[in-house]
Amino acid sequence: MGALKLKAVLVSAALSTAVLSAMPANANGLKCEPGETYIMNVMVSGHPYWVPVYQGFKQAAEAFGCETVFSGTPDYDITKQIASFEQDMVKQPAGILVHPMQSDPFIEPINRAIESGTQIVTFAADSPKSNRTSYITSDNLAEAKFAAEEIVKQIGDSAEYAVLENPGQSNHDLRVTALISYMEDNYPNMKLVGRQATNQDSNAAYRATASILQANPNLGALWIPEAGSAEGAVAAVLEAEAKVLIMHADVTPTTLEHIKAGNIHMALNPNQGMQGFMGFMATFLAAHSDVFDPFNDYKVSGYNPVQIPYVDNGFAVITKDNADSFDLNTYMDGRDPS
Repeated sequence: MGALKLKAVLVSAALSTAVLSAMPANANGLKCEPGETYIMNVMVSGHPYWVPVYQGFKQAAEAFGCETVFSGTPDYDITKQIASFEQDMVKQPAGILVHPMQSDPFIEPINRAIESGTQIVTFAADSPKSNRTSYITSDNLAEAKFAAEEIVKQIGDSAEYAVLENPGQSNHDLRVTALISYMEDNYPNMKLVGRQATNQDSNAAYRATASILQANPNLGALWIPEAGSAEGAVAAVLEAEAKVLIMHADVTPTTLEHIKAGNIHMALNPNQGMQGFMGFMATFLAAHSDVFDPFNDYKVSGYNPVQIPYVDNGFAVITKDNADSFDLNTYMDGRDPS
């Protein structure tokens, strides 16, 4: 197994070099004005996932002399996240990189922010019906396909599997529905015996997994679209002394330890640093769109010419062999977390 599986579209690989090198002469001094600020807004702000993302965001900002702020709500609450987003708007930042907890409730706030002069880019989850200029994420379809193939490789193509899910968050939804569809299309003898919503709650995941195990003693594998639920699921599997292959997306310090111990087979983790770095680049370029004069109708239609519908930041496959490279404490040693 390779230590790093990166799948990136060309724009992801080339954005910071090709775009900048091709800019007009007046872009040679492209940088932030004094006080020009960019905000990264999330939900469950204490989650360790955001730490490397914000580090990438800051690193890109520092290269252009920009200021950054980490913002959001500590709660898993769409109303509170939107409230924090609106508080960010009051500060009139140049741009906001936002992880929208749910797609549709963010349409109006995002559009209102853009109308007021703040550029908006989404990352890791999207609000596609809004006027956001870009979306930065890992390829959730590729993640689901990879997980499905790995499950079949490990337990065979005629076995039972279950999924936990987090309905309403676009990337999590896609990771689950795509895996189920892929199994149905390619491995019809794989039987889905459990599908329960746990909403990133480790306690809910523990209860759901225990229930699935009790009803399905031959369960072979469990796919989870995020790491919070994986923490509860692995506890239930260990308590039941069941032989269930667990795979999940994202990673936390807790699930990393379980990977090292062999309790979790592997995690598929978005390249968080690239997600933050490219997230800043897309937001910054949208805020400095005057350096770009493309061959289209943006001048008469009125939209921002820096439109990047999708950037694939890639994902890493974390196994027992390379888990030490994903130790967050080691990565953050000597770095400013603020």
